[in-house]
Amino acid sequence: MSKVKLNLIAAACENMGIGINGTLPWKLKKEMTYFTTMTTKVKDNNKINAVIMGRITWDCIPNKYRPLHNRVNIVLTHHVDDVKAKVPDGVVVVPSLDEAIRYIEGREDIESTWVIGGSAIYKAAMEHENCGKIYLTEIQKSFNCDTFFPNIDKQQFHLVDEEEIPGERQLEGDISYFFRVYKKL
Repeated sequence: MSKVKLNLIAAACENMGIGINGTLPWKLKKEMTYFTTMTTKVKDNNKINAVIMGRITWDCIPNKYRPLHNRVNIVLTHHVDDVKAKVPDGVVVVPSLDEAIRYIEGREDIESTWVIGGSAIYKAAMEHENCGKIYLTEIQKSFNCDTFFPNIDKQQFHLVDEEEIPGERQLEGDISYFFRVYKKL
């Protein structure tokens, strides 16, 4: 069994939507800060975290934020050579989640691994034996979406309390949400 634990992180609205037309359907500054903090924070300052995403998710990140700062960016695609030619140096391009895990295992400096989308990558990570936790921001509102977070099997994933995660309702503008953590049994 690999030592690499996959943490999934996403924000989803009431219908489990996570995106529309390659962008987020909402603007939540505090939620975005939470995402950045969670995916960059390390206990050991000599280490860095990895973020794993599909090629479409990579393409949806605004240019000024690509690659995601202070993280090892890993892009999954079936078209490795095409994508490698287009991404900046230092961005790792691999054909599968298992290849991404093998790459991370080969490095001593990666502390945590975060899966950041999209739908197919989330689904593969949830079904993977290395899946640890899902950090899901549950937005208490419905939005029109064309991309969705996979169904969370409550037999496999249980809601847990994490000390560093605020448990109370968050409010930004007219949108309220909760930070939830589901642990795979």
